[in-house]
Amino acid sequence: MSFYQSHVLPRLLHLAMRQEALLAFRRRVIGAAEGRVLEVGIGSGLNLPLYGAATSSVIGLEPSAELLRMARERAAAAAVPVELLEASAEAMPLDDASIDTVVTTWTLCSIPDAPRALREMQRVLKPGGALLFVEHGRAPEPAVARWQDRLDPIWQRLAGGCHLNRRIDDLISQSGFRLDRLTHASLPGPRTHTFLYEGSARPE
Repeated sequence: MSFYQSHVLPRLLHLAMRQEALLAFRRRVIGAAEGRVLEVGIGSGLNLPLYGAATSSVIGLEPSAELLRMARERAAAAAVPVELLEASAEAMPLDDASIDTVVTTWTLCSIPDAPRALREMQRVLKPGGALLFVEHGRAPEPAVARWQDRLDPIWQRLAGGCHLNRRIDDLISQSGFRLDRLTHASLPGPRTHTFLYEGSARPE
């Protein structure tokens, strides 16, 4: 792994994800989490201050050692017990049916094998458990989507494997989940980067 990927990129991601415009989405998603929570791609721990009484504990899964280092301070100050794991979403070191809620916030765009990761999320969820998500992805406007396809190979190299053009709803529903709720929004900024999918799903 290059110096850029291991040290520079995590700091850039932390700064980008601190945008005030993302906070309302984070609050809604985290506010709906219950019980033992698995946050996939916990990053620098920006969601940790938002967990409340409905959450009994949080397991934060993250492949980047540098981002986990940045998350430790927030984990120590969180209102709930937090365990941080350096691991891949495609091979989670967790027991079957051991999690009440899985959370992803701007994570599915960058997992190399997202369908495999979603199957792992399904595996670790208890019966009746929920996947809560907010993600960016493919825009509905054909002209914007074509630009997403053009830019995607370059953007992946710059942004740690992040894809601009993944259809998040299809990705989730084709990986063993039933969508319970799905809404869309657009953030300020380039239209190729700012179309959001927010919702919840449960294993079929």
